Amino acid sequence: MYAGSAMAGDGPEEKKADIVDLAVETEFLSTLVAAVKAGDLVGTLKGDGPFTVFAPTNDAFAALPDGTLEYLLKPENKDKLVEILTYHVVAGEVMSSDLSDGMKAKTVEGSNITVHMNGQGVKINEANVSAADIKASNGVVHVIDQVILPPSK
Repeated sequence: MYAGSAMAGDGPEEKKADIVDLAVETEFLSTLVAAVKAGDLVGTLKGDGPFTVFAPTNDAFAALPDGTLEYLLKPENKDKLVEILTYHVVAGEVMSSDLSDGMKAKTVEGSNITVHMNGQGVKINEANVSAADIKASNGVVHVIDQVILPPSK
């Protein structure tokens, strides 16, 4: 269903990486890292938190309609990029054991995401969670297979 973090352990631990450093160290999140940098969100996501980040993979960004990612990464579209990225972040640390079917969570962007649970796994809106409970020093990351978009205002 989903995998826990290899970083979580019961013994003495080295200082865990923060959410940004964790993403930088994860090759399949490199597009997310580029987007976070373009949106000037590095400082925020390196902050104290805690944060819960639903992190889309490189394949999730690649699945966006042609030209969408390039459009979002342009400096003049930074506000739209930040809106989308902050829709993937919830204040506080939400572990998979805290989730329930139909649960709604308010994102930093201001809109709600919805959790769907069934025998096949966990979804955030329509995105499948492929890895859960990856602990960082300032929160937790859950990897998802789609870029989720906030509702139109």
